[in-house]
Amino acid sequence: MTHLRIIAIDGPAASGKSTLGFHLAEALGYLYFDTGLMYRAITWLALDHGLDLTNESTITRLAQDVPIEVTEPSFEDGRPCDVVVDGHDITWDIRQPEVDANVSIVSAYPGVREALTRQQRRIGLRGRVVMVGRDIGTVVLPDADVKIYLDASAEVRARRRCDEMLQRGETADFVQILAQVIERDRIDSTRAVAPLKPADDAILIDSDKLDADAVFQRALSLCKK
Repeated sequence: MTHLRIIAIDGPAASGKSTLGFHLAEALGYLYFDTGLMYRAITWLALDHGLDLTNESTITRLAQDVPIEVTEPSFEDGRPCDVVVDGHDITWDIRQPEVDANVSIVSAYPGVREALTRQQRRIGLRGRVVMVGRDIGTVVLPDADVKIYLDASAEVRARRRCDEMLQRGETADFVQILAQVIERDRIDSTRAVAPLKPADDAILIDSDKLDADAVFQRALSLCKK
């Protein structure tokens, strides 16, 4: 496994790819990098600066001008990594509900995706990284050593997200969550730039009938091979 430099994990929202990526990086001693963090960072910055999120050119310039660093976690507070902008740690800021509600808008802009793809590639090419997203194996790092596409049906993904919210003591409406998952799939798979799809040489793992540990063991065995 030590010769692997880059492991790419793609898949739709709520498929479990973040959980898989984190545990795989932990097992290998690699950096865990969920590329969605960068889109969250730009969304948070835009909101913090009072920018109009519907102004594509303004948000694109922000993504082009602001360097984002993703590094190993510097605090043991539950974070999987550090997200730093201009020397400021915004790791937890980007988890705000306002960011959740608006990140899909920002991530759909072609100019934003192009700018952040360059930043993601810069970090990924350092090696010893497990990178998670929706276009890692197809666009960001097409030469990754291992490419995994983790999938699950919309119903299973919505049920898992619903259960997670209930476990946190939050209210959850399965029908509403399912509709959100389906809409997110539509946005991700039909966008003009880097649509969600498995790379031609990606290995598909369907997690409908697998728990998180079974998915992890399957992925780890792929890395060992």
